Amino acid sequence: MRALATTAVLALGLALPAIDPAGAVEGKLVLYTSQPNTDAQQTIDAFKAKYPKVEVSFVRDGTPRVMAKLRAEIEAGAPQADVLLIADAVTMEGLKKEDRLLAHDKADVSAFPAGVHDPAKMWFATKLITTGIVYNTKAALKPQSWLDLAKPEVKNQLAMPSPLNSGAAMIHTITLTGNLPGGWSFYEELKKNGTLAAGANGDILRQVATGEKLYGMIVDFMPIREKAKGAPVEFVFPKEGVSAVSEPVAILKSSKNPEAAKALVDFLISKEGQELALKQGYVSAHPDVALPAGYPARGAIKLMPFDAAKALADEPAARKRFSAIFEG
Repeated sequence: MRALATTAVLALGLALPAIDPAGAVEGKLVLYTSQPNTDAQQTIDAFKAKYPKVEVSFVRDGTPRVMAKLRAEIEAGAPQADVLLIADAVTMEGLKKEDRLLAHDKADVSAFPAGVHDPAKMWFATKLITTGIVYNTKAALKPQSWLDLAKPEVKNQLAMPSPLNSGAAMIHTITLTGNLPGGWSFYEELKKNGTLAAGANGDILRQVATGEKLYGMIVDFMPIREKAKGAPVEFVFPKEGVSAVSEPVAILKSSKNPEAAKALVDFLISKEGQELALKQGYVSAHPDVALPAGYPARGAIKLMPFDAAKALADEPAARKRFSAIFEG
């Protein structure tokens, strides 16, 4: 009789459907992002293929405008976003300091080296968008070092985004001044050499590609993609190393659907999610994912050390110092 009961229980167990973790995640999810529209839609489509019961909507704009919208909503007591996917970790550190972010303690970051994600698991890197040197192929000097940009051959021929108008440029400036031996004297030398600090990355690329300027500081993927299309430009990862923004993702503490938000974060930092970044033409933050066409081997790209929390504290002073050099 006991054996018969055991058999019945086993049979009943076999008849039960397997638990589907993805099926348990459902409801609405709102993403605020600075990703290009196409990338944002691809990301959502890939996520929904795994979590079909989650209805995802997104708001897309540049990081400053996304943050202005979010700030206004917070001020009104009605933040709409569940998940934030923006350009830089310094902005995330500001939100973290204000206690606006929700930790995702169970996020699996075991495949990543230390320093890529927030140690407290409040935000997570999704990409590594580095800033290096672009030059026109007709330029006589082929730079290999940041210090080459202060040489006489580059006089009046260098353009770069201003950190007074760009978060990525500010991270780049803080990274270089914190890692180059001369610190701020590097930027003082650039100013003496006639460097133009104005415009966004796209404008820098246009100036160098047309020969209006022969050199520029710029994010990696733009000149690498344009070179593949035939533009007369080369991109260099300087020997001292490069700065990087990580396009981090974070869950807002006010999220109305934290489980779906955690599922999106898990997807973005998974091998599958990181391979999507590769397909979109970016350097994945995951060390085991290949690099896009046109890039050197991952080991050939040296990332300069960067502390997002320290950068947040240092930004006002850096802004003042840069302004004194280039606008004083």
